[in-house]
Amino acid sequence: MKKPFDVAQTSKDLNDLADFILSLKGESRVVLEHTGKYSAPIAESLCNAGIFVSVVNAKLIYNYGNDTIRRDKTDKVDSLKIASYCLDKWAKLSPYTPGNNIRKIIKIYNRQLSEYTKIKTMLKNNLISLLDQTFPGANELFSSPARQSDGHEKWIDFVADFWHCECIASLSEKAFTEKYKKWCYKKGYHFSVQKAEDIYTASTGHFSTLPKNDYTKSLIISTVSQLNKLCETVSVIKSEMEKLASELPEYETVIAMHGVGKTLAPQLIAEIGDIRSFPKRSSLARFAGIEPPENQSGSYNQHSRRISKQGSPHLRRALFQVMCCVLQLKHTDEPIFQFLDRKRAEGKPYKVYMIAGANKFLRIYYARVKECIDILGAK
Repeated sequence: MKKPFDVAQTSKDLNDLADFILSLKGESRVVLEHTGKYSAPIAESLCNAGIFVSVVNAKLIYNYGNDTIRRDKTDKVDSLKIASYCLDKWAKLSPYTPGNNIRKIIKIYNRQLSEYTKIKTMLKNNLISLLDQTFPGANELFSSPARQSDGHEKWIDFVADFWHCECIASLSEKAFTEKYKKWCYKKGYHFSVQKAEDIYTASTGHFSTLPKNDYTKSLIISTVSQLNKLCETVSVIKSEMEKLASELPEYETVIAMHGVGKTLAPQLIAEIGDIRSFPKRSSLARFAGIEPPENQSGSYNQHSRRISKQGSPHLRRALFQVMCCVLQLKHTDEPIFQFLDRKRAEGKPYKVYMIAGANKFLRIYYARVKECIDILGAK
């Protein structure tokens, strides 16, 4: 027996810990709670030293052995609980395997993309709020998607130069059309005479609550500048994710799936990871948290059940976007769209048929990607 001791996450301390475990008589196994980036260095270091390591979902540890009414929470209590779990599940412990470096990086990229997207949405809403006081409806003038080269959106670039409705209304229609034409050529956007007329019409008749002066202009310009920098960052992240994903064996298979494009394919690959870590198709649905758990007792059997949501919210968000794309594309010969359309025709609520479609999509994803990796081999 050895008294508890602290181990720093340094090469020396982790090597000393590995040597100590290997010096113990009999078979030794290490069980860790899955705590993301904190448990990864320890698990990988011990695994590389030839020690059996199992990283267990923290919820499984939390739910294990709750046979007391006391709610103690100390390091000693937690360590004893994990040790008891290890001994009880000794024969069923799944071994930890260090992940592929490309998959690790692309997953980190996707989490960064999620955070930047939240900030981008917040800044967009802030800009729209300012424009409601200077140029109401300016954000609805253009419907074109973000530019592939730098992620800029046309309406955002437009309000940087035409930040107040009087910037347009003070000109004649002919003068504005010429000015707008030069702006389009300078910024690299498509020019249309009809669009110029529509913009000019939209700029007239507004009552702005903020005056057209340098202070108001500074507010708009600074917000546009921050938003454009963030758009560029998001565009770079998406580009890097696509490059990384293209190096993985399943990329071409995933991107060829209906509703999945160059943006969503890397996100799905990042969040699902190596398909071989899922023993069966239903495991993938449970990982996403979209499979309704059974609720049955005696003669009672609940048929209408909610999804568990005990899985990756990032994967659920990507699946929802895929389903939205499937519905927008409306390819009647695709099985996913046919399934969604049939559920809609049956009168199923929106969330019900979207989740059902996501489940069907994951079953197809599992079968195709697993077949692809089995044929090509994992990189």
